[in-house]
Amino acid sequence: MAVIPTYPGVYVEELSSGVRSVAALPTSITAFVGRALRGPTDDYDVPDQVPTVVNSYADYERIFGGLWTDSSMSYAVRDFFRNGGGQALIVRLFQTSGGQSNSHIAAATSDAGSPLNLISATPGSWGNRLRIIIDHDTRDTEPGETANSLFNLKIELIPDTGVASLQQLPDLGTRVEEIYTNVTCLPGLPHSLNTVLLSKSKLMRVEAPTTTAARPDAGTIIVNVSANDGAALTSGNFTGSAALRTGIHALLKADLFNILCIPPYLASGEVDAAVVTEAATLCRGRRAFLILDAPAAWDEISDVTSVATGVNAIATTVGTDNARNAAVFFPRLQMPNPLRQNQMETFASCGAVAGVFARTDVQRGVWKAPAGLDAGLTGTSALSVPMTDAENGQLNPLGVNCMRAMPGAGPVIWGSRTLRGADRLADTDWKYIPVRRLALFLEESIFRGTQWAVFEPNDEPLWSQLRMNIGAFLHTLFRQGAFQGSSPREAYFVKCDRSTTTQTDINNGIVNILIGYAPLKPAEFVILKFQQMAGQVQS
Repeated sequence: MAVIPTYPGVYVEELSSGVRSVAALPTSITAFVGRALRGPTDDYDVPDQVPTVVNSYADYERIFGGLWTDSSMSYAVRDFFRNGGGQALIVRLFQTSGGQSNSHIAAATSDAGSPLNLISATPGSWGNRLRIIIDHDTRDTEPGETANSLFNLKIELIPDTGVASLQQLPDLGTRVEEIYTNVTCLPGLPHSLNTVLLSKSKLMRVEAPTTTAARPDAGTIIVNVSANDGAALTSGNFTGSAALRTGIHALLKADLFNILCIPPYLASGEVDAAVVTEAATLCRGRRAFLILDAPAAWDEISDVTSVATGVNAIATTVGTDNARNAAVFFPRLQMPNPLRQNQMETFASCGAVAGVFARTDVQRGVWKAPAGLDAGLTGTSALSVPMTDAENGQLNPLGVNCMRAMPGAGPVIWGSRTLRGADRLADTDWKYIPVRRLALFLEESIFRGTQWAVFEPNDEPLWSQLRMNIGAFLHTLFRQGAFQGSSPREAYFVKCDRSTTTQTDINNGIVNILIGYAPLKPAEFVILKFQQMAGQVQS
């Protein structure tokens, strides 16, 4: 704040340095979209809770119910955290089927008025294990309340123990409980049950607010209308509506995600082409990267020509402009399934691959290819298709990232190409995954870090601040080894002056910043040359 001198003396004024740093954003926040046992859905009545952030698989189990045989997403999320993932965004989708989607509890009111109808907060058979306990040990009434209108409500989610009746269950001590004291059915009050449950409860909602102020009878009440877990998902569940933020478009409500995984959901072990196209378009708009599983049918294909045709079909589905933000991985992973007595089964690899991406980003940086002997697949017992060097050599030039079982290292990722990485495309700019992901990281970080410049006076003071701030950000990355070159001059440059912003641009309110950098590209082929030394005379 400028000093206004009013008396003779010395004044102190603190001046801003003008430095506005560009913050390095996270690079491996992974979004998963699919079916789950319970938890908020994409059309949830509290939209701020979708997508849901989980920071561990324990979080996922607590909110979404953990592993479920009908949910490929549950296994993919487990593999993500098992392989080094740090943070995930979950979008649960639900397809209704015949019968009830939400469990229902009706509590009779003490004056025989309309009953208090409660339903489970989200759909699924998990709600069949809900029960409520009502008591009348409340405080005295206050102005605006009527006599005998207050009650206490306790909601319990009982662990699944196989007991037929919830009333037969012992006090297990592991149940999930929510307790709401001094609530009322009266509308318009801050402690109205409808308002309280909508804002606080993860378990129940008021299905239809009562028209009476009478409180429910005291006692324990269990579910009287059971719900089911819905039907298998369809492409419409995923494509959803961008306007309503449903399906994968629920991710538009997220501030940031870097990787998108859609585990196969069809009975054939595939993902609909329409869903792949929509997901790739979303990733391009949000500067994210799409990890695709190879079709399950490839496990039965021995002819590389057929695989080449399949890769072309995937690239066509994704779209030419979107292919640089996507990669396909083959084969799938074989792991024991704890829900089926640890029998060996084949699972999609996208979650495990995303976990390796996250682990590599933390250990080495987003500019390091998430492949090689350090890119081991934790928890994977075997691969669905053991591959030889010759077979790998046929698929790699097509842009298919193979996974190999290496002696001493186990299953590892052994490829790092985008869908623009086929040799025939000669797209050297976006051939490799780390090169593309580094570009997305730089674009998003600098985009957010320069928002302060909007509406600033468009002249040299602004240009110099932009050069300094962006240059400092790039120099930090250079010191971390993100770019080629032995000096900053060789590694990057930032131009923002009269050569990039003309007077016409200034008149139109435009400032142009030109940023150049030399990305590191992976040493995909290491060639050793040996020569015998015959008859050499040593000096």
